[in-house]
Amino acid sequence: MKQRFLWILLLMCGGILAHSQNYNQERTALANFLVRMYENAPFDGVKAVEDYENAYLMSVVILDKSKYKSESTLNRVASVKAMSQASRFFNGSNITDDMVIRTTEKSDGTSDTEIIENIRENSVGYVRQLEQLTNFVAPDGRQVFIFITPLKK
Repeated sequence: MKQRFLWILLLMCGGILAHSQNYNQERTALANFLVRMYENAPFDGVKAVEDYENAYLMSVVILDKSKYKSESTLNRVASVKAMSQASRFFNGSNITDDMVIRTTEKSDGTSDTEIIENIRENSVGYVRQLEQLTNFVAPDGRQVFIFITPLKK
């Protein structure tokens, strides 16, 4: 009786472990696919990607590691930038552009022209369901973060 109980327990645990291993394999395959896609044509921003069964919103953030004192700060900045990119993708943004041209005349008859352009972007909304899939060092030494969230088909 005790042996039968142990066999049943072993089979149940084996089934659970086999399923969780499958999930990790799918995530690893997706991460490898997205890294290869990035390396083939590098970009920074948001892109919708599809595999055979699912569609994902992918947010790529590229940061210079030397500008951040700690790894946790680097990860937090990457997460916030990814959420900002996803928010602009889902909710849109309002962009305004002001250009100021300042001309000053000199005493010798010549003039200096200074052009100042102010671009402002305002987006309202918050996207919190992003998951960091992977991060790696690009050939130029910067850190690349890939975040994803599933899209409804």
